[in-house]
Amino acid sequence: MTTLLPAAPVGLSKRQKELLERRLEAERRDTEFAMLQLTSDVSVVQKSRHDSPTDDEHDPEGPTLAFEQSQAAALLRQATSRLDDIDHALSRITVGTYGTCVGCGKPISYARLGARPYASHCIVCAQRLSA
Repeated sequence: MTTLLPAAPVGLSKRQKELLERRLEAERRDTEFAMLQLTSDVSVVQKSRHDSPTDDEHDPEGPTLAFEQSQAAALLRQATSRLDDIDHALSRITVGTYGTCVGCGKPISYARLGARPYASHCIVCAQRLSA
């Protein structure tokens, strides 16, 4: 009886890397734009809170403004983190390590990079890290 072993992962083709690099650059632009919008949103909410009474407990708008500020600030932190991930992926393209898992050194599948082009770990290592 012959046992079939799974095929070894294959690295990315030049064309795949080019497509993913363009996608990363587009995501970088989109993320920078989102960050500008979120920064503006945070500023507007901070100004609104500053101009409103300081007693949020008795001000019906107080908790809403606090929630809006908290939400916008959290989204800004996420966008900043995503921008860092994108920049690291673009750096890995430059040095030739893009598409290689930083955890185990194996190729990251094109399907995974297609879903998340700034992924630095293969799906197995990512699952291990999130457990």
